Amino acid sequence: MFTKILIANRGEIACRVIATARKMGIQTVAVYSDADKDARHVKLADEAVHIGAAPSRESYLLGDRIIAACKSTGAQAVHPGYGFLSENEAFAKRCEDEGIAFIGPKAHSIAAMGDKIASKKLAGEAQVNTIPGYNDAIENAEKAVGIAQGIGYPVMIKASAGGGGKGLRVAYNDKEALEGFTACQNEARNSFGDDRIFIEKFVQEPRHIEIQILGDSHGNVVYLNERECSIQRRHQKVIEEAPSPFISDATRKAMGEQAVALAKAVKYQSAGTVEFVVGKDQDFYFLEMNTRLQVEHPVTECITGLDLVEQMIRVAAGEKLAFTQTDVKRDGWAIECRINAEDPFRNFLPSTGRLVRFQPPEQTMWQANTQSLQGVRVDTGVFEGGEIPMFYDSMIAKLIVHGKDRNDAIAKMREALNGFAIRGISSNIPFQAALLAHPDFVSGKFNTGFIAQHYAHGFHAEDVPHADPDFLVALAMFRNRRYRARASTITGQMQGHQVHVGHQYTAVILGGEGKHQYVSGEVTDFDAEARVCNVVVNGKTYEMRSNADIRDLVVRGSCNGKPFTCQIERGTAKNPLALRVIHNGTQADVLVLSPKGATLHQLMPYKAPPDLSKFLLSPMPGLLVDVAVQPGQKVQAGEKLAVIEAMKMENILFAVQDGVVSKISAAKGDSLAVDDIILEFE
Repeated sequence: MFTKILIANRGEIACRVIATARKMGIQTVAVYSDADKDARHVKLADEAVHIGAAPSRESYLLGDRIIAACKSTGAQAVHPGYGFLSENEAFAKRCEDEGIAFIGPKAHSIAAMGDKIASKKLAGEAQVNTIPGYNDAIENAEKAVGIAQGIGYPVMIKASAGGGGKGLRVAYNDKEALEGFTACQNEARNSFGDDRIFIEKFVQEPRHIEIQILGDSHGNVVYLNERECSIQRRHQKVIEEAPSPFISDATRKAMGEQAVALAKAVKYQSAGTVEFVVGKDQDFYFLEMNTRLQVEHPVTECITGLDLVEQMIRVAAGEKLAFTQTDVKRDGWAIECRINAEDPFRNFLPSTGRLVRFQPPEQTMWQANTQSLQGVRVDTGVFEGGEIPMFYDSMIAKLIVHGKDRNDAIAKMREALNGFAIRGISSNIPFQAALLAHPDFVSGKFNTGFIAQHYAHGFHAEDVPHADPDFLVALAMFRNRRYRARASTITGQMQGHQVHVGHQYTAVILGGEGKHQYVSGEVTDFDAEARVCNVVVNGKTYEMRSNADIRDLVVRGSCNGKPFTCQIERGTAKNPLALRVIHNGTQADVLVLSPKGATLHQLMPYKAPPDLSKFLLSPMPGLLVDVAVQPGQKVQAGEKLAVIEAMKMENILFAVQDGVVSKISAAKGDSLAVDDIILEFE
């Protein structure tokens, strides 16, 4: 067994590998870029080596520097994680040539299966059903349009070396095919250093289900059941679960055996994933094989009780699999939510900056899971006070739950999301909460078009309606009553100006453009020592109990005897005295006043924000890679104005109305902050 391994990655997956290595008694070496010098994986590893500048093409994608770091530290093996060099045939071969064990498949397997064009040809030769398409590299955008016309729209344009949603577009017409080919090629070149593109038929209303396989160097290959990965946004997985609520045992067995046969055909060693698109009648087609560890591997670990990272290390060290196919179990139900640094209310724009607060829910599963233990697990590579840089993926954590069945897992996940506090940057937690509460998700009736269908016009606050809005008001009144009780005990108050607690209140639910709601309520039977009271709102009584301190952001307690977890904080952008209450994805800003104070509040005039319609502002931090217009140019609504690159994705900014460009304020190559002016209109 190895005594020291190097992790050629960063963030969450680097921390994940370190956890298993530490459990196995193996020392670890981290590598880091300029942007990651204070990162969590650097602090957790036994050693750390600096390998270059912040952009991945100047650090994490430089195989020579990874090899040099292995040699300088004496690392006997390298774990590539996912992304970066994990599916790079040349890097795997270089490791083999240098006598460094690559904790992943052999280079010939990566060449055969990691390349999506080659893998489809091989699958066809192996009598595996594949989706109709053009499986050779396409020369240019014009040829791509012709091929798409021949296959028939819609088509999927994919980068041969792509992964993680990068270098992938769906086109429904010639215009989208032309633009999609160019965008995919650019993203693939920047992310993977390989801009080959192919096209295949897009199967409508499909489900994305993948089979986890594991092979050793002794010819043994097993499949570890499936993962349901159909909940996707822009082809990026959002929620994954195991097992799938859709397929039958017979389909599961057929898919698993086909995945094993494909892996044996290329003498696959290590963990890998065979991805299938599954139709409504459970007919399935081979999509591709990911010759690496998947982001969503924890859900498989939960239901099988296996540590996949440990298995990868053991296989790379030449060990034989310690179990057979009949030993693989399927225990309970696991769900994973990807917690991303993005703002769902602003069309999921990337959000970077300092994590002012990062308080994940309490973990009740080991991070490197070695047995079936139902509960909550958080895999992350960040910490409170750390920075989320603009150079890498937007995912900052994975929240995983394991329950006895699917309904139990959904309930556990909703409660865990309620207790996941992130401040300083925006996150997609409200969106995740909305997905988990959607009737079609709960019933298991969904496909890969679920998000596009139900959130076609973006995600808005009203998409997360609360089952009992008065409960949020009751929470605010309960917290406010405790604030008042503390304030009333402050010594030295002026005679005649003491804080009067009272029990009649009016909650002002703050809305946009001065459109507020006023709700009357009453707080009775308050017991400061027991931290309990009754709150009456709209004729309903809520018995509130909580031992949380009034400074706590995450509040746990009970309402009418039923436990709850929520988040309450004082001070919002709308009002520094308001309370922000967050529960089940719904956010309410509530100002609790006396009835007289609420009457006066209604007389306050509304101050409209300044008109910024004549400016194109940067909606996110990022690199301005293109300005598509010139001063004096007339533009129409929907016309491309600029392109910003952030978190390895190109974001195109379009004109929202007709106009004439008067001034360009930013140049190609500039680093932009949120709301920086890019250009002005007349």
